[in-house]
Amino acid sequence: MFVFYLLTFAFFVVALLDVILRREDQIKHLPKITWVFIVIFLPLVGAILWFAIGREYESTPRPRRAPRAASSATHSHAPYASSTEAQLAALEHEIELAERDKRIRELEEQMRRQSEGETA
Repeated sequence: MFVFYLLTFAFFVVALLDVILRREDQIKHLPKITWVFIVIFLPLVGAILWFAIGREYESTPRPRRAPRAASSATHSHAPYASSTEAQLAALEHEIELAERDKRIRELEEQMRRQSEGETA
């Protein structure tokens, strides 16, 4: 019977730490503080509920990146900094592709006009 209580307590601690360490965007259905109280006041049931319906699971694992050196210009305390940087990089890439496509269309139009001028 002691083993059951020990396992229940360990499950409770793991669930509580998981709730506390999760970002707000990784938590479903209720606010983070509500999940903390559910896990504390209903240890076994709350932990089961947390892992069953409260926690956001990633469908595909993210590749791990090497840690970057923090500079004074970057704010290491911003939780979404890398996400925002990735979005900006993707947007810049999309802009470059659009500019390249526009340039290709202009060149194709120029070639079409030249070939029409030679045939006429």
